[in-house]
Amino acid sequence: MFTGATLRQLARRASASSSRGKTLAGTLAGVTAASVAVADEAEHGLALPAYAWPHDGAFRAYDHASVRRGHQVYAQVCAACHSLNLICYRNLVGVAYTEAEAKELAEEVEVMDGPDDSGEMFERPGKLSDGIPGPYANEEAARFANNGAYPPDLSLITKARHDGLNYVFALLLGYREPPAGVEVPDGMYYNPYFPGGFIAMPKMLVDGGVEYEDGTPATETQMAKDVTTFLAWAAEPEMDDRKLMGAKWIFALSLVCVQAVYYKRWAWSHLKSRKLVVDAVR
Repeated sequence: MFTGATLRQLARRASASSSRGKTLAGTLAGVTAASVAVADEAEHGLALPAYAWPHDGAFRAYDHASVRRGHQVYAQVCAACHSLNLICYRNLVGVAYTEAEAKELAEEVEVMDGPDDSGEMFERPGKLSDGIPGPYANEEAARFANNGAYPPDLSLITKARHDGLNYVFALLLGYREPPAGVEVPDGMYYNPYFPGGFIAMPKMLVDGGVEYEDGTPATETQMAKDVTTFLAWAAEPEMDDRKLMGAKWIFALSLVCVQAVYYKRWAWSHLKSRKLVVDAVR
């Protein structure tokens, strides 16, 4: 038979064992969660910070001065490796440049055209209907010039990547020294926002790398913001028109709704206002 003291001692031991078990389980759960977070970060990149973009929102439009500056950054920095195949010079008219300015930009490039009457191909100055030329003739040439890496087309990059605006902005500013113990492969650069952490594109933006036409200080952050805005416009050049049309439809439908309510009240007024009189005597 167990005495009362013995039973109390056994109960204390059982309680201590249960507490240690819970602590061990909690520690294992924490380690597992941390391991999953590290593995997810290694696969998908560091969690992206959220920024308040000026054109976000139903009644907000692109900052067209920023779009123009962003095109300047793209033309002077990004266009050396990345194409913009879905944008023509005419798309820039009324958005970032006047028609005369866009024509001048187009005429600065030589476009292969033809054939002529003799069946020969020829070069001519660009025109508004021409697309913005890419830096390479084909994918093989692009890979050969970039040690096997293929620079993606940037026309839809903000749509092709999750949380595209924040991704592009964070990626451009995310270059840093690798943590201790991390070896960067030859020809690669460390950027925690890129899936895997290693990217073939070197850091391209530096303070003063571009001289803005409007005198805006060309800091690294300013250039990243402007080129990201430009790429957002390139992915959705119709966004401003779509939002404007939506606002017009909302206004028109609100007037129709008011008229419908008024007509409904008028049409049913003679029924809702009539009185029933019961003649109990007759």
